[in-house]
Amino acid sequence: MSDIYRESHRTLQDRFDTRRLADRLDEDIVHTEFTDGDKAFIEALDMFFLATVDERGHANCSYKGGAPGFARVIDARTLAFPNYDGNGMYLSMGNVSQTGQVGLLFIDFERQTRMRVNGNATIHPDDALLKEYPEAQFIVRVQPREIFPNCPRYIHKMKLVERSHFVPKSGCQTPVPGWKAGDWVADVLPSDDPARHKGREIRDR
Repeated sequence: MSDIYRESHRTLQDRFDTRRLADRLDEDIVHTEFTDGDKAFIEALDMFFLATVDERGHANCSYKGGAPGFARVIDARTLAFPNYDGNGMYLSMGNVSQTGQVGLLFIDFERQTRMRVNGNATIHPDDALLKEYPEAQFIVRVQPREIFPNCPRYIHKMKLVERSHFVPKSGCQTPVPGWKAGDWVADVLPSDDPARHKGREIRDR
């Protein structure tokens, strides 16, 4: 069995008589290395949710999106994904650099399937993978502590209508998000921010 449960988990499991079920799930589906099936599932997706925590124990959750396969399984003990330009707050990545504790939730809304990956993450500014991700600032590598599928019953079935125009692509100029073109942030943008360049396409979505 893994080391996934703590006293608080056991208290609720005992209250609702699910300890035996929880132990069976831990024994049968929780694993610490990526399988070929895990790799295929993760690399078919174009988004996931990332939970992090700072040194105070304060949590943060963010959405990470890219082209299908932007998050990839490098080997049985490593998952990697790029960090792209965002709002400049670096809440998730600041937490990663400080505590390293992450929870990733991958969901396929069309097939109503999901997978959790909990583990330790590190930031790599000079990672060899950077050349494969146009405009990425750095690569995040995750060593899993627990990997397991999740019950799909509450996943609402959805279909993809259109992928984001802001996902960086080779040989293609990425649009500037509309909010960065506003006067209210013009004086505080980074000196090399594309929003400072005249003639760049501006889109709200």
